Amino acid sequence: MTFPPILSLVLLLAVLMLGACGGGGDAPTPAQRAESDLQAAILASGGAQRLRLPDDGDYAAIPQDPRNPITASKVALGKLLFHDTMLGTVPAMGDMSNTYSCASCHNARFGFQAGVAQGIGEGGWGLLHRTVAPTADPAFVDVQPLRSPSAMNVAWQRNVLWNGQFGATASNVGTESAWTAGTPKATNLLGYQGLETQAIAGQKVHRLGAAPAVYQPMFDAAFPDWPVETRYGAEAAGLAIAAFERTLLANRAPFQRWLRGDQAAMSEVHKRGAALFFGKAGCVACHDGPPLATESFHAMGMPDLVGLRVDLDSQPEHRGRGGFTGVAEDAFRFKTPQLYNLSDSPFYGHGGNFRTLREVIVYKNRAVAANSRVPAQQLSPMFRPLGLSETEVDELTAFIAEALRDPDLARYEPTLLPTQACPINADAQSMIELGFSGP
Repeated sequence: MTFPPILSLVLLLAVLMLGACGGGGDAPTPAQRAESDLQAAILASGGAQRLRLPDDGDYAAIPQDPRNPITASKVALGKLLFHDTMLGTVPAMGDMSNTYSCASCHNARFGFQAGVAQGIGEGGWGLLHRTVAPTADPAFVDVQPLRSPSAMNVAWQRNVLWNGQFGATASNVGTESAWTAGTPKATNLLGYQGLETQAIAGQKVHRLGAAPAVYQPMFDAAFPDWPVETRYGAEAAGLAIAAFERTLLANRAPFQRWLRGDQAAMSEVHKRGAALFFGKAGCVACHDGPPLATESFHAMGMPDLVGLRVDLDSQPEHRGRGGFTGVAEDAFRFKTPQLYNLSDSPFYGHGGNFRTLREVIVYKNRAVAANSRVPAQQLSPMFRPLGLSETEVDELTAFIAEALRDPDLARYEPTLLPTQACPINADAQSMIELGFSGP
């Protein structure tokens, strides 16, 4: 039998009190102590309920843009559009048509991140170790200027990307002067939250065209009140994709199962690491709520991305929030990332330079900035030595790498597309890796 975490804590404390008062009970085992320490740490940090991700299909519990309510028909359409390479009809290189999709850089196998440090859309080659295609012109390959952020648990972000530039609400109220006409940022003028804005703007940025006609009945079901002239366009497609992205929940991770009352879902080491996360290490100060991410921006002095056509001086993305707002105090502050399924893609930080989660934790434990471009006065007050021992670093790493990993993200991938195209990527190498032989 399992019990809700708060009831488990009460029961365990009662056992401990009996033992202390000569009630004949044995001293608590290390496993019991790990459980009680974790329960106490979570209770002290605000309680377990605020950390639970909604169940699959519980749309009412998922944060959503009031102008784009989540419906089953939108989610079904968005899931297919997100993965369909047949939308790749506006390539910069003619021979790359229909070879890429949204999932090229946000793949379930990699925790809905790119499986490489620098995401590649058009011009990519392969799935598991994606690189530039042999026939692609590097000058026209669609590459990301920063590591691709995760699309997992994004419903709690009202402004998205590392600099938070997309979204007309929340932190972006008052930044209207930065919504430059003729750039993707002008999409904020539509008034949507970040996910919807990014999904609309991203279609043009990443060279995606209109959905094939075979999708029209699904658009009809998802947007029955829209005029026919706009029902099948980029705005409606973006809203469907955003609705789907809001349902990407890592709710089968061991920690989520533990939050639902299954004390056996996490090991003793996981529980000690989680107690550090919510206690001594203070991770919860920035990584809170269901996705373990707040809508905050911090300068941690992490290294920048090294990759194709990366120019630290001319690309404002490398100045973080300040590159978008133009506010000096925002320089080099990047958005706090969510923490689920990070171990599926071993590239961390906005530059993807850290190759293991332990490296990231060691970096934050020592709190010595690695990026000389970031002035010391810009560093976040949260960037300070944590005082963790090597054993504690290992325990915290185990919690984040293992207990926050949902093992079944494949449930979010379609098994078949209406277009019968190869999903995700349709370059020759990816098709081999996906085992796709065509319709």
